[in-house]
Amino acid sequence: MRWRGWRLGAVAVLAAICVSGPGHPGIISTASDLGPLPADRYAYTPQDNQRSQRATALLVRQCMEGRGHQGFPLDPRYPTDPIVATAVSTDYGILDLAAARSWGYGWDPATLMAPRPEGRRMTGTEYADFPDCNAEASRRLLRGIDVKRDWLYAMTRAAEVDKVVGRDPRLRAAWDVWSRCMAEQGLPRYPDPVAAYTAWQRGSDGNTRHTQRERATAVADVTCKRRHHTAEIWHAARARQQTVDIARHRDRYAAGLRALRTYRAAVTQVLRELG
Repeated sequence: MRWRGWRLGAVAVLAAICVSGPGHPGIISTASDLGPLPADRYAYTPQDNQRSQRATALLVRQCMEGRGHQGFPLDPRYPTDPIVATAVSTDYGILDLAAARSWGYGWDPATLMAPRPEGRRMTGTEYADFPDCNAEASRRLLRGIDVKRDWLYAMTRAAEVDKVVGRDPRLRAAWDVWSRCMAEQGLPRYPDPVAAYTAWQRGSDGNTRHTQRERATAVADVTCKRRHHTAEIWHAARARQQTVDIARHRDRYAAGLRALRTYRAAVTQVLRELG
């Protein structure tokens, strides 16, 4: 029954390709607009990350207080602030036309900087114990999980699956149409949208220079994707290959999902006990 659902999902994607386009409600501006993929259920989600960070912070504070560091903050700053590099993209390159017009292949540094921790700065003595407490928290949350065999399996397969997706004839043809569209606007004939995204010089924070040529290229990139439904075709190719890979390695994916559920249960328990 589950696989039938994914097949119906693929049909829906193809239907969206037929009816969407500039000015239509089906226009793609974010990766989530494309809908779910078969491998999504095996993936560590942003919500998982948020809950995990909270659980880890609670365990670290408990450990630090056990070592005599009373009042240790849940969200401490390091003794010296680290350099934070930010990367903003999707699996399909840039999709947001408004962002492309303003920031090219980069982003607004005023709005997308990593947030500063809310707690006070750690003392040197606290910082000396912090790594051990952080490691202890990780061991608690990962107890009973084979990290290499099960926890990382879906992530490992994702990289291999995307290599196969990149050789999909329908996707290669879609990239070629997109590339010709770019060339028709006087721009380089990039082999695929990833090449266009990575072509620009970036600073130490990962952001681009937002030059006029960069922004014009990014606008053309998004426009060509929308005109020729490049992201939708790309998404459908990923869905096809993920379905094949999950069926081929069903037991391993199932073990990975059990590991993820075990982890989620451990996080929930910590949040219930300490949160």
